[in-house]
Amino acid sequence: MGKRVALALASGAARGLAHVGVIDELNKQGYEICSIAGSSMGALVGSFYAAGTFEAYKEWAVSLDKYDIFKLVDFNFGLHGFIKGDKVFSEMHTLGFIPNKNIEDLAIPLAIVASDIVNYNEVVFTSGNLFDALRASISIPNVFTPKELNGVFLVDGGVVNPLPINRTPKCDVDLVIAVNLNANIPYTQPRSAKPKMEQGKVGKKFELWSKKWDEQFGPSNSKQKPNKLGYFETLSRSLQLMQDQLIRHTLMATPPDVLIQIPSNACGTFEFYKAKQMIDLGRAKCKEALLELKNN
Repeated sequence: MGKRVALALASGAARGLAHVGVIDELNKQGYEICSIAGSSMGALVGSFYAAGTFEAYKEWAVSLDKYDIFKLVDFNFGLHGFIKGDKVFSEMHTLGFIPNKNIEDLAIPLAIVASDIVNYNEVVFTSGNLFDALRASISIPNVFTPKELNGVFLVDGGVVNPLPINRTPKCDVDLVIAVNLNANIPYTQPRSAKPKMEQGKVGKKFELWSKKWDEQFGPSNSKQKPNKLGYFETLSRSLQLMQDQLIRHTLMATPPDVLIQIPSNACGTFEFYKAKQMIDLGRAKCKEALLELKNN
């Protein structure tokens, strides 16, 4: 069986770090990624691979702890979202993960999905400024401020197409592989999953903030009863439900050759400090799916 693949990478916030593990395992097993389509974090990770900055990003991501993530959050008290999103994007731009390039100039054909909330349209970027397209695609509604571009406001691609199998750029491939970050399947947190922070790095102010943050915007694998859910967890679960239904329709309409399933409760929306855990999970789930493919 040939090993040229088109890759569809789903939205899913911090669970999107599992995409890194999937790509790692595909490379390890000799698969050639020839085209990528992604929504939100899927678009972001896919762009790092297409731009040749994937390894540098992976090294940076696994180095971050909870306090590092906190420092990258630029809170906003406007009407359109409580996080601007500019700070973390500027950091990734400065570090070179998002180069000053147009999408059409990347080494691998890439499609980035966003949602036009003015005209109620899906927007697919296959050309134009990479930074602008990514900033639009990751804008979770009511969380990140929308990206204004060409007179319209763009938000997270997961609103309209959370698993863009139908948007993978056309090229000669042997397999279409899709990575679903919203699978309703069991997941047990590994014992070593509790995040660590350097001694002396945080003070009481951050500890109080961290406790309050977890109460209000806690992880999606919380076992809280519905009447105890905070604002953000209610929003997060609602978006996951919507995306789950959209993905079900996508898989029926355009079934991939290989489907890699990442549990929806593997980590919370902002738990980017669990990078190693998510990368390991992505690698393991990819390995399982490829083994099943070989055995069929």
